[in-house]
Amino acid sequence: MITIKSPREIEKMGDSGHVLAGVHLGLRDLIKPGLDTWEIEEFARDYIKSKGGYPSEMGFDGYKFATCISINDEIAHGIPRKGLKLKNGDVLKVDLCVNLDGFESDSCWTYAVGDLSDEATHLMDVTKTALYLGIDQAKVGNRIGDIGNAMQRYIESENHMGDVRDLIGHGIQPSIHEQPNVPGYGQAGRGLRLREGMTITIEPMVNLGSWKMKSRYDAKDDWEYYVTADGSLSSQYEHTLAITKAGPKILTSQDPEFDAKYLL
Repeated sequence: MITIKSPREIEKMGDSGHVLAGVHLGLRDLIKPGLDTWEIEEFARDYIKSKGGYPSEMGFDGYKFATCISINDEIAHGIPRKGLKLKNGDVLKVDLCVNLDGFESDSCWTYAVGDLSDEATHLMDVTKTALYLGIDQAKVGNRIGDIGNAMQRYIESENHMGDVRDLIGHGIQPSIHEQPNVPGYGQAGRGLRLREGMTITIEPMVNLGSWKMKSRYDAKDDWEYYVTADGSLSSQYEHTLAITKAGPKILTSQDPEFDAKYLL
């Protein structure tokens, strides 16, 4: 079921998104070689709680953590691991959701740990650019396929870049995963037509190699990770946004100056 949100509900989701963005802003200073991934988890929990919110991934489908932490070839849905130290050159993805007064937000960001290779830096740049190309298509009257097509065409224009097909964006509110599905690929002019008041996430995941992924079970963590099929690096960026008459409005912005045209 797709729910249409009122301007007040979208504003409240923006308040939630502001808390979530605060976590990511704090992580910019926290993340460095030698940091234990559990410290990221603790920072996110403490920050969200201090703002009166709740980390809404905790308890969703039995998940136990506030953050999803994925490193290098891990694509998404990795977990924070006590004792796992970040290394110079790691490509780190941190994905989390916030519930504030019953209103949800969801955002993922990719972080460079120390000094990255030129290839890894370019991978991050391509993924972030793809996110904003998708956001630009999230307009009243456009279709879901227009979003995915804009991202896919750009990603595939870059040599040796793979646009992940198995994990996708989604609607959001009243829970963190709602209809419609929002793939990072697609055909222009196809799919559900976007309406004013819809709220969705757009989250391109790009591999430095094949788009294909596989599962890798780790007995120590008792967790099944999604990883690139060829062992290449992967990057992900995600924003929550609202479809409005004035265009797409980002609800999880970390940079009001950069995102000026996308803000409420």
